[in-house]
Amino acid sequence: MAQLMIPPEGALDLVSLGGLVHRLDPGIVPFRKATECSIHVSGGEFNVAANLSDCFRMNTAIASAMVDYPIGDLIAERVRAVGVRGIYKRFVHDGVTGPNMATVFSDRGLGVRAPVVFYNRCNEAAARLAPGDFDWNALFSGGVRWFHSGGIFASLSETTGPLIIEAMKAAKKAGAVTSFDLNYREKLWSIWGGADKARSIIGQIVSNVDVLLGNEEDVQESLGIRGPEVKSTSALDAAVFLGMIDDVRAKFPSVKAVATTLREVHSTQHHTWSAVAWIDGRSVRAPTCELHILDRVGGGDGFASGFIYGLLSGATAEDAVRLGWAHGALLTTTPGDTTMVTLEQVQAFAQGGSARIQR
Repeated sequence: MAQLMIPPEGALDLVSLGGLVHRLDPGIVPFRKATECSIHVSGGEFNVAANLSDCFRMNTAIASAMVDYPIGDLIAERVRAVGVRGIYKRFVHDGVTGPNMATVFSDRGLGVRAPVVFYNRCNEAAARLAPGDFDWNALFSGGVRWFHSGGIFASLSETTGPLIIEAMKAAKKAGAVTSFDLNYREKLWSIWGGADKARSIIGQIVSNVDVLLGNEEDVQESLGIRGPEVKSTSALDAAVFLGMIDDVRAKFPSVKAVATTLREVHSTQHHTWSAVAWIDGRSVRAPTCELHILDRVGGGDGFASGFIYGLLSGATAEDAVRLGWAHGALLTTTPGDTTMVTLEQVQAFAQGGSARIQR
């Protein structure tokens, strides 16, 4: 079986392609009673680039849409602040209807009250992105080690999926490893395409993918692969996920690694957390820990970025999964969608560190 062949060096360690959003977060207060919000800059694909830059000290970039108006200025400033290079197709706002930078509304819930997420993606600039908007040959000519995108961006319009395919093919031609986070969002696909369209587009994308991220539900919904007969004993049981790997590989032989988080939700602020990956023909499992959560949004992207960092840095499969697991866990202890922790904290937790005070 072919193994991952990661370029040892490049001008950029990772390039992500996806939409940039700003998330309005009223904390534990439901939106219907909110009087103030924090603003977090986010995006499933951007979060990976941001985490790899800010925590893991890697050189990353985001290819996206940018609107020239104050919300665009705010987002662009936050992208720069975490050290990510912005590669933008720019749009001019008409002062009334857009195009706009998307808004995500997400409270944090509390206890038995779950977080609630909804969107305003009306006339979103990122949905207008299409093949031909970026010069991939020029971007990859300086050397890019890894290219990443995801299902949220694919779901935005009829042109974003083909753009991902165009970029994936250019990345493969340039020798970069490619990864894709399935991130299936029924709400987004239902607006224009539905499940059948999602499977058609995502299937074409995954035909060009080396590393696939997503849980068993993502695999079933996005790729149309039925789950095995085996039953899970709990949300932390990886049997169903691992039982689908052979079918994934048969349908998409380019895939060399598949990884996911495992999460059992006891309450909004208390989860049991683990992760598992199949890589180069064998499965590896992270430890299990109890999470006491401040803000759960971005935990999966936190795992993905730590896992990718491990592979980029030459770690073993076991250590890469542990780094992803540790970073995803720590990310849920801080507000916002992107990392606020350090590489040293991630390494210490991955190696069995505790929450004892650091003096």
